Amino acid sequence: MYEHSLKAPLILVGPGIPKNETREELVYLQDVMPTSLELAGLTPPDTVEFKSLLPLVKQDANAQRRSEALGAYLNCQRMIRVKNEKLIVYPGSKTIRYFNLKNDPLEKEDLAGDATHRKRMAELLALMKVKLKEEGDPLDLTKLNLSALN
Repeated sequence: MYEHSLKAPLILVGPGIPKNETREELVYLQDVMPTSLELAGLTPPDTVEFKSLLPLVKQDANAQRRSEALGAYLNCQRMIRVKNEKLIVYPGSKTIRYFNLKNDPLEKEDLAGDATHRKRMAELLALMKVKLKEEGDPLDLTKLNLSALN
């Protein structure tokens, strides 16, 4: 759930895609499929839950930007990233990690033990639970709270 594993470079090249520009957006690898279909002039099937990146690439004012990104690995890890904040939960070991990615892009300073961040961590944990439930995540985090975590 750390950036070195999650933040793979994504390079888009093609007709109508601006050259030599970068975007800082929260996207999923699965967004590539609807993007490719749109570039090919095709419409993704209704079953595709991910979004084409072309509106973001073209800086469309109406482009839908994600306010958060979720991550999951088996029943072992869950992660939520909101802007430059990341909360990682390991329910089995009752461990939590909290990072400020703007100040610590290499995620070397876990802020979870700092009491000044408890309120924000609780907010992120609550948001994570809501979003994972919306996504139909099978891991039950309803009983998980900050006081139960390391």
